[in-house]
Amino acid sequence: MSETVWSLLPPVVTIILALVTKEVYMSLAIGIFMGAFMFSGFSLLGAIDTMFGIMSDKVGGNVYILVFLVLLGIMVAAIQKSGASQAYGDYAARTIKGKRSSLFVTMVLGVLIFIDDYFNCLTVGTVMRPVTDRFKVTRAKLAYIIDATAAPICIIAPVSSWAAAVTSSLPEGSDIDGFALFLSTIPMNLYAWLTIIFMLILIWSGKDFSRMAAFEKRSGGTLVIPAEYAEDENTAPVGHGKIIDLILPLLVLIGGCVFGMLYTGGILEGKGVADAFADCESAKGLVIGSFIALVFTFVLYIPRRILSFNQFCSCFVEGFKQMTSAIMILTLAWTLSGVVGKEYLNIGGYVGSVVSDNATVAIMLPAVFFIVAMGLAFATGTSWGTFGILIPIVLAIVNNDQSLMVMTVAAVLAGSVGGDHVSPISDTTILASAGAQCHHIDHVSTQIPYVLIVATSCFLGYIIDGFTGNALVGGLSALVIMLAIQFYFLKFKAN
Repeated sequence: MSETVWSLLPPVVTIILALVTKEVYMSLAIGIFMGAFMFSGFSLLGAIDTMFGIMSDKVGGNVYILVFLVLLGIMVAAIQKSGASQAYGDYAARTIKGKRSSLFVTMVLGVLIFIDDYFNCLTVGTVMRPVTDRFKVTRAKLAYIIDATAAPICIIAPVSSWAAAVTSSLPEGSDIDGFALFLSTIPMNLYAWLTIIFMLILIWSGKDFSRMAAFEKRSGGTLVIPAEYAEDENTAPVGHGKIIDLILPLLVLIGGCVFGMLYTGGILEGKGVADAFADCESAKGLVIGSFIALVFTFVLYIPRRILSFNQFCSCFVEGFKQMTSAIMILTLAWTLSGVVGKEYLNIGGYVGSVVSDNATVAIMLPAVFFIVAMGLAFATGTSWGTFGILIPIVLAIVNNDQSLMVMTVAAVLAGSVGGDHVSPISDTTILASAGAQCHHIDHVSTQIPYVLIVATSCFLGYIIDGFTGNALVGGLSALVIMLAIQFYFLKFKAN
């Protein structure tokens, strides 16, 4: 079953089940077991052993991310309990005028936090959720804005963990400057740029369509908070915190995470900032930054009696509880990606061989690789994994044509982000749901039509890129196509 079309079955079944049943945990578990069962030669005990072996490896390999989530959850709980979030919400409600402004500020904050998508999702959600709640913005709409300013922003930011991921995806021994290649793809990353424009128009118009409009109509203008995120007496504010008690911890968190990334990249060993970011361990850096911020928050609150020592300690339990849903989904999603990974069913090897064997028409390469990257990222839930599979194939095929190579790599990056953006098993999608405290499947289902419009426009744009050999012509064509589709739906299908 390895490296065959059957390797596509587990993620496809998982995604279909999740969208139909809206039960993401069971859907992931079924997909994982199916993949393990296939790999073990349909042995029941072998499948169980394989499944939990992969889970153990994946959790161990991603422990920094889990620790970061817990530390951030504790910090968020402390800020909520201190009353600082409520103070900020009261202030924002007085200064921000309406839904449109609250969403625009959310988008701007998402753009500014471009260092890492995990950090982006949870921080933007923490800061803006109380504000958007005041204006009855649905959690699904907030989750879309958070998600659309996470990976799509990081992939066009030269200083980010994503730049490092792309650089590290080049094959060993390659004489190509990975960072220079990444920089050259930024103007051609149609999915990232079109997503930003699409989102701006949605916010400016104040309208939605398709599933998002239906969801908004169903809410009836009231704020619906999922049961798993419903606040209880333990999370209610008990302190007399001010806005500064929210701003200072978040500033320290941002500064601490940036320092953590630079530190793990060797900034203290004499490396430059760009090299340090390129070589950093982003997950470890986030843990360092969040720990620094948590200690700072403790020192800020306790001496001033914003919270008592016991009240602060109770935030450890509450913070962990708030992140339980995200941790569970991430663990299962990682396990599924492991089952279909290189050492097991090797879905990437199958897709890579199909692409290599059929990559004969040069002019179609950007469009072909865009679709393949989007499908692979959607099925596996990982952009970075898709980079690692497809970029070496692109370099092997078109290494002799610099212009086509850059254009095709840009298409791979765009497709990877697009597939990751819409995949229900993507860690970024999961964390956007967690940051907005939105039911995960509500977030996925409402943003699918928006992503498909942008992706369709990108696909057509990359076809034009290939035929004309001019990225500007293709980009402008994609923009015109997207605007035409979007304005049609806003005029005739909007709420």
